[in-house]
Amino acid sequence: MSGDREPPHGRRKFVFPSALTVLAAVTVAVWALTFVVPSGVYRRTPSGSPIQGTYHHEPAPGDFLHRLGDLFLAPVNGLYGVRDPATGEVAPDAVGSLYGAAGVFLFVLAIGAFITVVFATGALDRGIERLAHRLRARGALLIAAVMTVFSLLGTVEGFAEETLGFYGLLVPLMLALGYDRMVATGTIILGAGVGVLASTVNPFATGVASSAAGISLGDGIALRVAMWLVLTAVTIGYVIRYAHRVRADPDRSLVGFLPGDHEYAQAAEEPPELTGVQKAVLVLVALVFAFMIFSVIPWAGALTGRADAKPYGWELDWSFAQLAALFLVASVLVGLVARLGEQRLSATVVQGAADFISPALVIVLARGVTVVMTNAKIIDTVLHGVENAVTGASAAVFAVLVFVVNLPLAFLIPSSSGHATLAMPILAPLADFAGVARSVVVTAWQAASGWMNLWVPTTAVVVGGVSLARVGYDRYLRFVWPLLVILGVLVCVFVGVGAVVF
Repeated sequence: MSGDREPPHGRRKFVFPSALTVLAAVTVAVWALTFVVPSGVYRRTPSGSPIQGTYHHEPAPGDFLHRLGDLFLAPVNGLYGVRDPATGEVAPDAVGSLYGAAGVFLFVLAIGAFITVVFATGALDRGIERLAHRLRARGALLIAAVMTVFSLLGTVEGFAEETLGFYGLLVPLMLALGYDRMVATGTIILGAGVGVLASTVNPFATGVASSAAGISLGDGIALRVAMWLVLTAVTIGYVIRYAHRVRADPDRSLVGFLPGDHEYAQAAEEPPELTGVQKAVLVLVALVFAFMIFSVIPWAGALTGRADAKPYGWELDWSFAQLAALFLVASVLVGLVARLGEQRLSATVVQGAADFISPALVIVLARGVTVVMTNAKIIDTVLHGVENAVTGASAAVFAVLVFVVNLPLAFLIPSSSGHATLAMPILAPLADFAGVARSVVVTAWQAASGWMNLWVPTTAVVVGGVSLARVGYDRYLRFVWPLLVILGVLVCVFVGVGAVVF
């Protein structure tokens, strides 16, 4: 057959590389740029904030071989690198605080084990079939409800990496409703992401930035609430529009369908009832996810509006280490409830962790990129460029510039709290010179951080998410770029008007 022949002159169809390959290339490219971008630092206050006007050149530590060692150890540092508080350098044998993503790495493996054990019981499959049958005519309502909840959690407490645990539930559900894997990906990443972009009282973004800017967390909340309502509605509408298109014509899917995807398609007849054991498993699954959400929310900060609020006695303040343990224990509990037996349960836990090793490694590589930039001392150089770029602009233009110039900085520092701690002590005083309220600067800054984290390959939420959903990163970019343009324009309008009105 003609379709089986090799392309002319031995040419092969281009296949976009995997997320691991993309991040490996990004790591090498960023490392090469460290020899071009001048290294430098700001003098800092005792709390670690950079002081405006104090940037000066400071050579990066070590010679070429030392820098080559940083590149060589980037994946290792991305997993368990430790940051020396005296030098700021990250190394696997340093003494200081953990800088690597070991917690997130183990969390993803534990999630893989838990989801695989749940599927082994047959309860989730049967539950998805029954839920899909009941919602077969209300898929848009389901998408809107999930995205609204995720966006609310994002704007209140920075719900982001925690969404990695929901792919095992939502991908099969969306497939059962007649959608594709991109609908599930957009529902999760964009639902939580737009909430973080338009954070209102998020302690890790708005709270840290407001504190660094010397203002209250409530300053500017009217602007942020309005922006959250509009941007969330636009984002939900965008995902639903694509979902309707795919459901009406599966050939218009940007990702197509994998072998086995259509097995989730809803049957015309109502599926069998759940057994008592299956109901018990589903209740346990719901309780585990509900407890996960409860355990990570900083309730005192969210309810009082104060970033420095003393935690309530019943707050858990859990992070990824505790969450990894939670899902490992939950895997065992599910296995016991479903009577899987010791041999089958052990094998399933190991298989589940193995299936999720790829997204876990993607997260580690993404963190390694940041380590390379940190050790080369080029992050402060970028901050200095931001300082020069926004000086002397009018109020509205200044607010838009704060958004624009923070975009590359958000690429370098995916952590919103780290980004805020570094940038806001410089940007906030500049706002005074431009006659702009500092709260508008906080809003513009967090919008830039949130906008970039909707798509950049250096954030675990995106690269881990598309990997878990088995969606190509290039396909996700094609899906999301029109929405990014819309959201970018809306943010500029909001912060520009806010700079003049407030």
